Amino acid sequence: MVNQYDVITFGSATWDIYLSPEKMDIISSSNFVSGKAVAFNLGSKINLKETQFNIGGGGVNSAFTFKKQGFKVAYMGSVGNDILGNEIISRLKKNKIETKLIQKTEKASTNCSIVFNHKGQDRTILNYRGASEHFTKDSFPKAKWYYLAPLSGKISKLTQKIIDYAVDEKIKIAFNPGNSQLNLPRKTLMKVIEKADVLLLNQEEAAILTKNEFKEEKKIIEDLKKINKGIVVMTKGDLGVVVIDENNKVIVKKIKPVRAVDKTGAGDAFGSAFVSGLIKYNNIDKAINLGLKNSASCVKKQGATNGLLKVK
Repeated sequence: MVNQYDVITFGSATWDIYLSPEKMDIISSSNFVSGKAVAFNLGSKINLKETQFNIGGGGVNSAFTFKKQGFKVAYMGSVGNDILGNEIISRLKKNKIETKLIQKTEKASTNCSIVFNHKGQDRTILNYRGASEHFTKDSFPKAKWYYLAPLSGKISKLTQKIIDYAVDEKIKIAFNPGNSQLNLPRKTLMKVIEKADVLLLNQEEAAILTKNEFKEEKKIIEDLKKINKGIVVMTKGDLGVVVIDENNKVIVKKIKPVRAVDKTGAGDAFGSAFVSGLIKYNNIDKAINLGLKNSASCVKKQGATNGLLKVK
């Protein structure tokens, strides 16, 4: 069936475990890039004030946004043949996100992230990339749009195959490359980048892609104009977003400060809502506003899919 889906999302499916220990100190240490480290008593049992369990991962997070914005959406990826994988599939089905494109693997257990929250400090995440890296596919279904969240590790090599298929079938492409994809051979990376209709990056990723220093924002923007002729989005965290349209017009949007409970999934919330806005309105300003509102709503609740906006 042609265009059975409005959007198919690709990326990881993860079980997120949130922990808030009673005794967890932040210590200064030059042994770490941030200059700070999380510390517990060695050999002790650490009591937890609370725990919470949610599903996440770039492919799943973005699928939830598209569904909440009224689109027919499917998630395509891999989970382990285990309890966590079955629970992720169950929750997707409950939210009417198509799951028949999901593979189950015996080679690894389902991806899992343990998120340590410390009041007044940034979160720390322990990340296990398991089943998602065993996604294998030689053929892909048709859709109006493909949304590629980061494909990590081994499956980053599938990026070119997915995008080439989309181009051949005239499927629109939104591409949010992660570190593994940014480290693909330069020639391969640039071939797939230039084919994306929408390229989504944070400022750190944009600096890596353009081979500039993080602080050289103007230089990054000028180089992004040369790399992709579609729409390019560079998010800047609490400082807002920069969008370059197809005519190389630069749009800068600042944001109002939001009291964040959990920033996990904020980038996915913005990117998928921005693309939702483009599809619905064909207007970049409206797409930016929807992306910012969805991201701000996302961080107000713990869990990457719990605070997402729902179309009225």
